[in-house]
Amino acid sequence: MANETTPNTDPSSETDLNKAKTSRQTRLSPIWVVPIVAIAIGLWLVYDNYTSRGTLVTLTMDSAEGIEAGSTLIRSRNVEIGRVQTVRLSDDLSHAVMTARIQPGVEDMLREDSRFWVVKPRIGREGISGLGTVLSGAYIQLEPGSADEARREFPVSETPPIAPTGLAGLRLSLTSQLGNSLRVGDPVSYQGYTVGRVEENRFDPASRTMQHQVFIEQPYTELVTDSTRFWTTSGIDFRLDADGVRVNVESLEALLGGGVTFGVPEDLPMGQPVEANTRFTLYADEDAAREGTFNRYLEYVLLVDETVRGLTRGAPVEFRGVRLGTVAAVPWNFTAPQPDSRARFAIPILIRIEPQRLGIENNDIDLDEWEARFTRMFGLGLRASLKSGSLITGAMFVDLNFQRDLADQYVPEQFSDRNVFPTVAGGFAQIQAQVTDLLDKLNALEVEPLLTGLDRNLQASESVLNEVREVSVSINQLLNDPETQAVGGNLNATLDELRGTLQGLSPSSPAYQELTTAIERLDRLMRDLQPLTRTLNENPRALLFDNLDTQDPIPRAPRE
Repeated sequence: MANETTPNTDPSSETDLNKAKTSRQTRLSPIWVVPIVAIAIGLWLVYDNYTSRGTLVTLTMDSAEGIEAGSTLIRSRNVEIGRVQTVRLSDDLSHAVMTARIQPGVEDMLREDSRFWVVKPRIGREGISGLGTVLSGAYIQLEPGSADEARREFPVSETPPIAPTGLAGLRLSLTSQLGNSLRVGDPVSYQGYTVGRVEENRFDPASRTMQHQVFIEQPYTELVTDSTRFWTTSGIDFRLDADGVRVNVESLEALLGGGVTFGVPEDLPMGQPVEANTRFTLYADEDAAREGTFNRYLEYVLLVDETVRGLTRGAPVEFRGVRLGTVAAVPWNFTAPQPDSRARFAIPILIRIEPQRLGIENNDIDLDEWEARFTRMFGLGLRASLKSGSLITGAMFVDLNFQRDLADQYVPEQFSDRNVFPTVAGGFAQIQAQVTDLLDKLNALEVEPLLTGLDRNLQASESVLNEVREVSVSINQLLNDPETQAVGGNLNATLDELRGTLQGLSPSSPAYQELTTAIERLDRLMRDLQPLTRTLNENPRALLFDNLDTQDPIPRAPRE
């Protein structure tokens, strides 16, 4: 038992032993430094790789022609800022979807109004563009936006935008019934000078109209007001109508591709400026645009009994050469029932009386007053007729004039809820009626007696001609008789004797001098007898009485 070890029961020694064990357990081994550093470097590389990859955007387009995943670049101002990573079809297989990475530092370009389009070789009216992509391939161009909101999904256009983002100007909406008359990029001109472009064309199936968006550059936006009218230009406008032949040639650019032009009609004030995206109507031509300004009118129906060939929609309605309206439809509501007062079928024509053509403002036009005025003029003989406006084209127009002989024959009529404008036959119809009357009179003539009398006259004329022929033969025989031919010689001899006799009465002959002396004596005798003749004319009693002053004159005694 003496050799057994006695346990140490000192508490201080046990505390020191526990501290030594704890210090050995909390001391970090130097070998752990390497993994920690490796982890930190890996985390930094992951962060750096994530931040250096840039922003992921989604691009959509109808067709991914020329786009290749991993090689197609995205550029802005010809500087590479990204690359297309994947190209696939959409879930509904209707378009292509692309994902692209935009480099860090240019995320601010991705705004709500940013635009993307494909740059590739293209030939247009402005020339050839995109030739640099023939060898390098197509790329996608980014135009930065200026909106406050960010965006990560964008459509990609096949054509570049007409107006750059941020360019000062005015965008307008045009509505037309024209099909493919306009294309993106067509010019918008004012008096032949290009001031903008067509940016977008879209067909609206609901309204069956074409919707166009145009961009007007500054400072030409001041030319657009609420009185402005837009119409299409086709380069050359050649027209034959009631006004004759008209040829209008636009600019060379419009001649090649058409375009849009605008202006304020002369009959309207300049108007006030308009806001962006204001909607206008796009008319087919300048005349249609001018006609569109006359929006206050009266509608009447002409019931025409004659032909309407040559009368078309848009033909003028004139009063003694002054245009008052327009033909709206030829024919109009053709199947509607005719008025009971009509003895035969008439062709209905819808016309519009437009007081604005007389320079009257809209605010001053009272349509009820104008209708009452026309009703009064109908009672005074105002009538409408069709007349030819051009002998070359055969186009016709509606002429209004007073027919005084029809002043008391107006009877109001209605046709399909429209007042009927009274009519008279036109010039050609009157000529046709006169020709018809003449033919009727000719048909009513008794031709048999006329032909019989004409035959008798011809027979009498033939007998007279025979007598004249016989007389001519007799005259020829008389002239050929030798005795008749000798008359000429005898007549010549007689004339010679008469010439000799007249030569004896020449001024130098004695007979002529004696005759002259006798005439002078006779003249003196006549002058001497003039006093006696004057006295006897004044008082014939002078031959019987010596003194005519007494109351009882004594006749003159005869001389012994």
